[in-house]
Amino acid sequence: MSLISDLRSLLTSEQVSVNETILTHHSRDESYHTPIKPDIVVFPHSTEDVVKIVQYAKSHYIPIIPFSIGTSLEGQVIPVQGGISLDMTEMNHILEIRPEDFLVRVEPGVTKDQLNAELARYGLFFSVDPGANASIGGMAATNASGTTTVRYGVMRDQVRAMEVVLPDATVMKIGSLAAKSASGLNLTGLFVGSEGTLGIFTELWLKVYGLPETSIAVRATFESIEHCVKASTAIMGVGIPVTRIELADSAIIAAINRYKEVDYPVSPTLFLEFQGAKKSLGFDVELAISIMQEEGLTHVEMIKDEGSRRKLWDNRHVAALAFRASVPGKEQMATDVCVPLSKLPEAVLDATQAIQEYGVYGSIVGHVGDGNYHAVLLVDPTDQDEMQRVANVNARLVKFALACGGTCTGEHGVGLGKKKYQALEHGESLVLMRAIKQLIDPEHIMNPGKLLDE
Repeated sequence: MSLISDLRSLLTSEQVSVNETILTHHSRDESYHTPIKPDIVVFPHSTEDVVKIVQYAKSHYIPIIPFSIGTSLEGQVIPVQGGISLDMTEMNHILEIRPEDFLVRVEPGVTKDQLNAELARYGLFFSVDPGANASIGGMAATNASGTTTVRYGVMRDQVRAMEVVLPDATVMKIGSLAAKSASGLNLTGLFVGSEGTLGIFTELWLKVYGLPETSIAVRATFESIEHCVKASTAIMGVGIPVTRIELADSAIIAAINRYKEVDYPVSPTLFLEFQGAKKSLGFDVELAISIMQEEGLTHVEMIKDEGSRRKLWDNRHVAALAFRASVPGKEQMATDVCVPLSKLPEAVLDATQAIQEYGVYGSIVGHVGDGNYHAVLLVDPTDQDEMQRVANVNARLVKFALACGGTCTGEHGVGLGKKKYQALEHGESLVLMRAIKQLIDPEHIMNPGKLLDE
């Protein structure tokens, strides 16, 4: 009872909740991992509120788990040791826009769609597109990326500077607003992707871009998934500035057809997008189509009007949700790995074979322009045999990726699901990472049990 009364005395009664519905909402993310309720949920409104909460948690050795929208896919927001779920959704203000510098300053609870709606008034947009309307703080915490990474890079490439509250309640300003710096260690890069284990973001400065003059989307189908992947790597090989190049296998396309009531040919498919000046864009699209024709293209559709283009990408973004809906009652293990582009055809083929060999209900979808692909696997968490078979598929994908110089996760992050592969991927450098964690958070109150914690 003292936890509730103490936090309400520091903040307000409305900012502190032990309502069962709210606790349940903060017990899980979009993954298959077992939900665990926090002891309490707190809604800070300012950096000062966060400092008060961290000071209290530190003095009482209480875990703090940052939370916002809850769209993570590896259990990052699950409070495995209970404690305080720190819901950042009410810190959702766009604080400053500098159009002439192509920069924006936001609080962590601002969502991607909210930010882009405001930036559009200035002819600007924020590039990272993970599919879900995720929060900026959550995207920074997991180093999110998505469909536009092939053109603009990952979240770590967009964060210029930040304000972060450390586990000892120190408020630290990190980074600069300059486009580049050769000064000091890259602490911004350290905190982006740290999954709430090193501190709590309270402000973020982001790089933004001018809206392109025009955009053209293309939907291209192929005889096999291997042809899709070879076409994508061939397009990248000639240097076409493609903005998106996405793969969906036949099972995903069939699920999208049912879920969105469309009628796409049920074949392995590439979704592509090109942006730029009207005079040059047509040449890029024609060259890409000619390359795809050499790689087994069976059907192609160009989409130029804005409404149809948005609909196409909405259909792509709901791919995993549509596939999950195709088998009611099952949870989703949406695992992802990333490999060098030259290894992508072999990696995707091996993943397809693994799904078949282990008798798992799964499909392949991915951001093939940057070597990142996903196996969307459906599983009943109460069925131990099925859980083991799905785990075997996941392990095989990871080991294949690591064997060819890739990584166990391109964008979903480590959380709970990929923690067991950290030593295999990082070797002795994991010792250094844990030393940094120990230095910054000696009491291990920041999102314990995730990423680096043993």
